[in-house]
Amino acid sequence: MFETPAALATARWPLAASGETDWLRELADDDGLTGFMPPAMPDAAWVLHSLYEHELGPFDVSYAEYRRALLNSKSDGLEIIPGLDPAEVFEDPSDTFAPSRGEHPGPRWRRLRWAELARRTGDPVAAEGCLPCHTSFPSLRDQGGWPVGITGASEGSMDRPDWDRLVEILTEHSPQGPDTRCLAYYTPLGQGAEAFDTLHVRAGRLGDAKALYDHPDEGWWTPSNLWAHDRSWVLCTDYDLWATKVAGPAPLVEALLGDPQIEAVRLPWAH
Repeated sequence: MFETPAALATARWPLAASGETDWLRELADDDGLTGFMPPAMPDAAWVLHSLYEHELGPFDVSYAEYRRALLNSKSDGLEIIPGLDPAEVFEDPSDTFAPSRGEHPGPRWRRLRWAELARRTGDPVAAEGCLPCHTSFPSLRDQGGWPVGITGASEGSMDRPDWDRLVEILTEHSPQGPDTRCLAYYTPLGQGAEAFDTLHVRAGRLGDAKALYDHPDEGWWTPSNLWAHDRSWVLCTDYDLWATKVAGPAPLVEALLGDPQIEAVRLPWAH
């Protein structure tokens, strides 16, 4: 019998005891409100959340300017930028709470590597002492705001293609493979901040972790933390960041750094 993605996620990722996060609280020395950030175990890498670039650009028009032009337009459906459908950009993809975030924006958008954008702008991928977040690439904002032609990265949640690929890499580097027992923790901030005292944890198999993207009770959020039950690795997607930290053995980290799809970096000051 065919199971919908939502039904699959519900059946295979039931709630678990909130006390499962006790070790993470000790490891991170934090309350986990935005996610439990682990230290290196013994190594760590940061998976940068995806940016996308429209085939037409432009890079000299900000979302704010484009919206003003549309609102001041006398003609419905006017293309202020020829060939660029206003419906594609009127809901600002750089708004980290836009409902469309997490999915590929569409056929007219291509993946833009952080390293490529850094070379273009002269900004570092991550300034020393800083983490990837809404303050990244300050030179773009200095020009009047984030440009229409580039989406902002998802904040506090991975996009689906990278989540799926990360699950595959974790599976390849876990002794039990897809049968690896895992737990997933979700920050209460993603649940309307209604349950600060009872932490939200789910239990399941790593082989079923892709289904978490479609869990009907979790919205579009990927877990704040996902970890192997044997504690051999743990990832953290902090609510306020544009990247996911993966802490674990060196071979896992090297696989992330060398993967052609995922873009991962080491940040020595956040190791």
